[in-house]
Amino acid sequence: MKVFENIWAAAVERLSEQISKQAMDLWIRPIVPVSYVDFCAVLLVESPFQRDIIMSKYKDDISAVLTEIVGFDMSINVITPEEQTTSTPVKHTDAPKVKIENLVEPIYPEYTFNTFVVGESNKHAYAACSAVAKNPAKAYNPLFIYGNTGLGKTHLLKAIRNEIAINFPSYKTIYITGEEFTNELIENIRNKTMPEFKNKYRSIDVLFVDDIQFIANKDSTQEEFFHTFNALYEANKQIVLASDRPPRDIALLENRLRSRFEMGIITDIYLPEYELKVAIIKQKATTYGLDLPDDVVDFIAMKIKNNIRQIEGVLKKIMAFQLISNLPPSISVASSAVKDITSENEPTPVVFDKVLKEISREFDVSEEDILSKKRMEAITYARQIAMYVMREVTDLSLPEIGQTFNGRDHSTVHHAIHKIEERVKTNPALKARIDSVIKNVKEL
Repeated sequence: MKVFENIWAAAVERLSEQISKQAMDLWIRPIVPVSYVDFCAVLLVESPFQRDIIMSKYKDDISAVLTEIVGFDMSINVITPEEQTTSTPVKHTDAPKVKIENLVEPIYPEYTFNTFVVGESNKHAYAACSAVAKNPAKAYNPLFIYGNTGLGKTHLLKAIRNEIAINFPSYKTIYITGEEFTNELIENIRNKTMPEFKNKYRSIDVLFVDDIQFIANKDSTQEEFFHTFNALYEANKQIVLASDRPPRDIALLENRLRSRFEMGIITDIYLPEYELKVAIIKQKATTYGLDLPDDVVDFIAMKIKNNIRQIEGVLKKIMAFQLISNLPPSISVASSAVKDITSENEPTPVVFDKVLKEISREFDVSEEDILSKKRMEAITYARQIAMYVMREVTDLSLPEIGQTFNGRDHSTVHHAIHKIEERVKTNPALKARIDSVIKNVKEL
């Protein structure tokens, strides 16, 4: 059951990001994977006490991670040696020895420089991140990385944090997304705990902010981040930012922030070349214990065009199929996996939900308001853009698009699309924002 053992190893890595180091060492890492039977993972522990703790405290977490990895619902059954039957043989091995390190911040096992495959499209970003990891605040500060969704920005940010945690264990670091920073700020304002918030972010050594474009058009967040940025920069602390676009193209970002983002080095990750995709597929397949024929590797590399993250999804689907059928990977299996992962064949409701989500995020209007009959300017504007995007990402007719927006008339849709078409001709910033939305919808 080599495939099942690899799935369990991947699950342990995921769980280490959710569960404390002490709990992982005590309860999760000693678990031995036994077998996979009828969508259920059979796991072995030493005693009934361990079994009861895992089933009461960690059952849902383990099941959720396994389900995420294989792509279908999986339950778990934890047994002890006394409960083990001859139908579920187990290879008795010692629990893995875990090296205990006094790290200030947790490590992300999946995101290291060693597991990042370097190619022409990302080599400059990789080099800049490596330099920052070796010499925080001395190489490039701030470091700004941009590129489409799923090309490896988050991997690089977390790889830097891993290296710093190992090489500079006394350093305090924070990794957060632009949305999380905004939500945390709102919560502290509401609770009147802003001094604690300011101290948290201004007393660290390295700040990582992913999806920094999220703070655009949010005045209070931009104000607070401006002062946080200044405090860290003036104290010679490292700042690493990632976005889906360069600072100049982040619409509704204050000029004073834009200028600060451009103070250091800006590097991009662009769409991967064929050779890089092949290398990534082969590396991840090895990680999952999959023996992929060259024609299957080639097929996946040709079909996955824009989002490297989708490669992982495809391989998980193939791995799940092999786990169930015990048949070797083939192009027909890969083709089915690609169709499941990419949005090209997704039903309209799924695409529509993605459009609403992206428009809501980008233009700061709730999904409920977009679908409502409210006529406030900001809401109407977002609704018109959503209709325009639906026309761009689907083959629906105008009446069909109108139906998805709670039965609006096709003339309303025509007016909305025409109005946005005229605006993008004279507004490059708006065009960039809409292009970003379209890319995200296609790549989610």
